[in-house]
Amino acid sequence: MCTVCGCGEGETKIEGQAHTHEHAHDHEHPHDHSHAHGHTHNNVFTHHYGLGPAHAHAPGLSQSRMVQIEQDILGKNNEYANTNRKYFSDRGVLALNLVSSPGSGKTTLLTRSIQDLNSTLAMSVIEGDQQTSNDADRIRATGIKAIQVNTGKGCHLDAHMVGHALQGLQMEEGAVLFIENVGNLVCPAAFDLGEAHKVAILSVTEGEDKPIKYPDMFHAADLMLLNKVDLLPYLNFDVEACIAYAKQVNPRIKVLQVSATTGAGMQAWYQWIMATRQAGLAGHPSLQVQV
Repeated sequence: MCTVCGCGEGETKIEGQAHTHEHAHDHEHPHDHSHAHGHTHNNVFTHHYGLGPAHAHAPGLSQSRMVQIEQDILGKNNEYANTNRKYFSDRGVLALNLVSSPGSGKTTLLTRSIQDLNSTLAMSVIEGDQQTSNDADRIRATGIKAIQVNTGKGCHLDAHMVGHALQGLQMEEGAVLFIENVGNLVCPAAFDLGEAHKVAILSVTEGEDKPIKYPDMFHAADLMLLNKVDLLPYLNFDVEACIAYAKQVNPRIKVLQVSATTGAGMQAWYQWIMATRQAGLAGHPSLQVQV
């Protein structure tokens, strides 16, 4: 069990992987796999997480031991995240970690973004859900390559899962990688995936106080997309209060108001992606383009 959040007794499945620890994309993790094992069934690699020292229940553990276990888990995750980050940096890939609660419209927003940017950018997607490949199927219908990661009972993606999913993408240099995390405003805040930015998506149907109810997530995010603004005439939602709450927990957060359904505000989101990508290509002169 992951004592950081209490998840992890299920199994994680990453599409299209054989039982191998060698990554075809030269993306190597500086670790052994003694903490996990897997098997292949119907061309889907099943990787079992949480079978090492952290596979322990909280009852009977001292507070100091719990803290140490949590530090070990996050410390190991950060090692994997740094390896992912180097992989992205070496290839000029902009990796964005999309986080939200369930029902925020995250997949709809991502699908529309891909459709609108498809002629402009090379893009790939890693989809995180506990079960099903429904969202990955929706992404693949746009013509973009997507890898589904099913976390079982796990409530978030971690850097180790992302590192393994990358081998199935074979991303172009200068591409944009969207990582759609499991719908959850708590645990994904603690797990660095190696991304350049966390993007928090908040629907106006959820309540304007979400940023102060789940401050860790909004503190970790660089951008908040306030989605479904087309529904504002039908809701009692205070936009100004919501933005103020977000700024209260994170003064540096940027907020954009969008509707993935009508397209309102989406151009500002696309401009942010393009400008952020361009800034990240500073060390890759051959990949730089005019924004």
